[in-house]
Amino acid sequence: MEHPTEFENLDAVRNWIHETLCQRENLLEDQFPTTETPLIKKGKLCGLQYTLHGPRNVRLGAIWATDHNIIYFYDAQGQRYHKQPLTNRVELADIYPPQEQASA
Repeated sequence: MEHPTEFENLDAVRNWIHETLCQRENLLEDQFPTTETPLIKKGKLCGLQYTLHGPRNVRLGAIWATDHNIIYFYDAQGQRYHKQPLTNRVELADIYPPQEQASA
């Protein structure tokens, strides 16, 4: 599997995370949704949590630690199986403005 390290925008990151999680369990990408949850620390966005909702309550996850710009991937047992540093930063302020970060 190819591991890109540079993304144009948040949608590209989301799509790559979804594809990577689906490939882990050989799931069809168009059959199972991935949700995104902002992670807040001291009122500021520090990351995004992604959860792939697979069949039979299978859950796979990824955490994008935006402060360190690294994505961690977790299998259905909760074991980390991949760590991917990114070479560029993706702008999140338009999606998660600072005033929303404090209230989330």
